[in-house]
Amino acid sequence: MKSKKIKLFAFIISFLGMTTFAIAQKNYALDGKSAFSVSGTSTLHDWEMKSNSGTGTGNFTIANSKLTDIESLSINLLAESVKSEKKSMDKVAYKTLKTDTQKNIKYVLKSAQKVNETTWELTGTYTIAGVSKILKTTVKTAITKDVLNMQGSNKITFTEFGMKSPTAMLGTITTGEDLTVKFNLNFNL
Repeated sequence: MKSKKIKLFAFIISFLGMTTFAIAQKNYALDGKSAFSVSGTSTLHDWEMKSNSGTGTGNFTIANSKLTDIESLSINLLAESVKSEKKSMDKVAYKTLKTDTQKNIKYVLKSAQKVNETTWELTGTYTIAGVSKILKTTVKTAITKDVLNMQGSNKITFTEFGMKSPTAMLGTITTGEDLTVKFNLNFNL
């Protein structure tokens, strides 16, 4: 009889241990396959600048290959890692971003609300050109065998982050006020 109780007790402990492992909350680091971009318009043409140099961490709960909780998320992007196909445009962008004193673009999660199995509404603080704003971002998530992927975008303006719309060629080329910030984040599981 004692043998059966010991086996039952061992089975329960093993089961609880596996359950805890399957639903563990854990910190994950952003991998090098993540991508960031900002795009907009000008009187000459539409434009886009990109970076693959972000760093960051997230504390997530993943159970049965599904994202069930986002406890924290923090992203840091070196502002001068964002590049276009033209060095002259990059120079104007870095002046606009005030990279001489504001070296980083940052995001810090404040709260996360699950919408459905693959969609989350994140509220977080974006810091761009030294100005911080709390914005909501709708994020699509997917989990594969080795990666948690999060994709989303935000519409922002230059003025809400204390920046002036850049101009070029003595003001004959002007940039539109609206910007789209996009991200494709990958966290190795």
